[in-house]
Amino acid sequence: MEEERWGRRIRAFRKLKGFTQEEFAKELGVSVSMLGEVERGNRIPTTTFLGDVAQQLGITMEELKPPVNR
Repeated sequence: MEEERWGRRIRAFRKLKGFTQEEFAKELGVSVSMLGEVERGNRIPTTTFLGDVAQQLGITMEELKPPVNR
């Protein structure tokens, strides 16, 4: 599922940048449960949300984008 791949990427970059889930949710202005749902692949992230994530992590949308499976 595509949403699981986005969630794994968000979680990996969040941890790489040293954010806890609570800290990162606060930076994004969303609830911890909402961020957790996205990271677990239970919620499809919107383009706006993905843009906010990339901006807060200091990366581009292209870097955040999951690689294409072939």
